[in-house]
Amino acid sequence: MEERLLFAPASKQRFAAAGVRQTPGLTDLQVNGYAGIDFNDSALTPAALDHALHAMLRAGVTTCLPTLITADEATLARRLAALDAAVRATRLGPLMVPGFHLEGPFLNPMPGYAGCHPPAAMIDPNPTVLGRLTRHLQRPILLLTVAPERHDALPLIIWAREHGMVVAMGHTAADAAVTRRAVEAGVTLSTHLGNALPQPQPKFLNPLMAQLAHDGLHASFIADGIHIPPDALKVLLRAKTLPWSVLVTDATAAAAAPLGLYFFAGMTIQHRPDGSVRIPGTATLAGSALTLDQAVRNVVAWGLAEPDAAVAMASTQPGALIAPALAWHRITLSANTVTWTGDLHVAKVSVGDLEIVVA
Repeated sequence: MEERLLFAPASKQRFAAAGVRQTPGLTDLQVNGYAGIDFNDSALTPAALDHALHAMLRAGVTTCLPTLITADEATLARRLAALDAAVRATRLGPLMVPGFHLEGPFLNPMPGYAGCHPPAAMIDPNPTVLGRLTRHLQRPILLLTVAPERHDALPLIIWAREHGMVVAMGHTAADAAVTRRAVEAGVTLSTHLGNALPQPQPKFLNPLMAQLAHDGLHASFIADGIHIPPDALKVLLRAKTLPWSVLVTDATAAAAAPLGLYFFAGMTIQHRPDGSVRIPGTATLAGSALTLDQAVRNVVAWGLAEPDAAVAMASTQPGALIAPALAWHRITLSANTVTWTGDLHVAKVSVGDLEIVVA
């Protein structure tokens, strides 16, 4: 059966109590690109980044962590340098981008766990490699995703925490014992929980259950109706609980952009009519076309959270997760707000001294 994008229409009853409201701006901890722009492009220009950030701002996102996925060290160094330089040279970069999310290369390369990341570029966790990648950056890596079952993962987690990073686990086959040790070492988040898992899995003894069960882990979820069906997301949110859950987009250049082909970290990806983003000719998901304000509307329309809780999962809760890293690096975020219409569309957004009227 063909998958369909489940952007449920907002029922008037469900949104009736929302009214016009003002909240903190949204924070996206995992965004690979946006509005036709790939953040993993080593030729990324300031103008291209500003174009993407302006489109994100119109969706209520005032803080984001541009996310780089797995590549060999030399390629990652070029991509990080280009991204860092683009942030410095833009108007919106200094306001919206406090740092970056590095998702790889310390992940599990086995089929299913790797997702669309190139398995051949995945390596065992190594603080020396991470140090080389970060030493010349003006904007730091604030969030690092690793697979804690890999050799020497625990020392890397400790090193990363000691150098001002929040550490997440993802693209991982970790069992309950490994998950427990990872949390003890400093892991605080599951990256896009429920995804990057091969099928079939054991019914109970699997990485999803291990991470859901651990009370020390927050979890991020991609609420597009494709990565996780709404009924399954309902179960995951109940298990993790709303205060311990955050919404992310895992967006690519296909977000806020027409259907068609785009580039993503050296790959060609396809934004399909069903709303999914996949490697052409395969069923492999390659990020999403989701916007964060739509994720908020989705979880409300699906009956999974009330408006205030849904907005918190995309604003104050991800903000609190990266707060220790921001404090370590002495980074202060720009003042930001979003004004919402009664049906949870962005009416106005402000960050720093910039204000945009959207609707």
